[in-house]
Amino acid sequence: MASAKFTADFGKTAADYARHRAGYPDWLFERLMRRGLVRPYLRALDLATGTGYLARGLAQRGLRVTGLDVAPEMMEAARALDAAQGLQIDYAVGKAEDTGLPSAQFDLVTAATCWHWFDRRKASAEVLRLLKPGGWLVICSQDWLPLAGNVVARTESIVQRHNPKWPWDGLDGLKPGHVRDLRAAGFQSIESFSVDFDISYTHEGWRGRMRASAGISASLPPDQVQAFDQELGAMLAKEFPRQPIPVPHCLHVALGRKG
Repeated sequence: MASAKFTADFGKTAADYARHRAGYPDWLFERLMRRGLVRPYLRALDLATGTGYLARGLAQRGLRVTGLDVAPEMMEAARALDAAQGLQIDYAVGKAEDTGLPSAQFDLVTAATCWHWFDRRKASAEVLRLLKPGGWLVICSQDWLPLAGNVVARTESIVQRHNPKWPWDGLDGLKPGHVRDLRAAGFQSIESFSVDFDISYTHEGWRGRMRASAGISASLPPDQVQAFDQELGAMLAKEFPRQPIPVPHCLHVALGRKG
């Protein structure tokens, strides 16, 4: 898949990611709570946790959470955000395909806008090893939507001009693959749903969010990042002067249970 050819170092994006990456909406956690997947004292593992946005949502609801990531810089930023909210989350450096964590220890494993980076067959097998019988894997993908002429489409054209190797437009086409991955791995009771909604950004916030993305600070040298940021700022001032800007997103969720 594309991510095997395109690499990114998210450790370089930690500051912008912590400041500008939008979290996951409360209604996502409420829906998972109604399903019984999220409740106090369950043990949860958040794969590729980054700065911990999904992990904190689980910890806020009483789960005992471990965050796993390959980038220590991201988890240091996560710890600072946790401390500001009075939350305690454990963090470990590791890969989703080979976590090094004990078997059958978790009631819930989550992967938030990161599944496309993994060797999905190996990651699925590792999750099955980590889950207790009856435990759940929840794969979330919260992606901006490039629609004709909107701020996302205009921004993506600038990304591709500065980084032609960047392979994704709103990660289109990956979401149905989540369900196929769950079926192929042998998960049961598979479900999926998606919701479109807007996230509002100021010019500063959208520029920071884009710098934090895989196609910019995580894969370009600083001088190219600066050139991109300047061009994006000029485009926003000219074409989208009113702030905040409503940026359309789709949150897709696929989940499956270990038998």
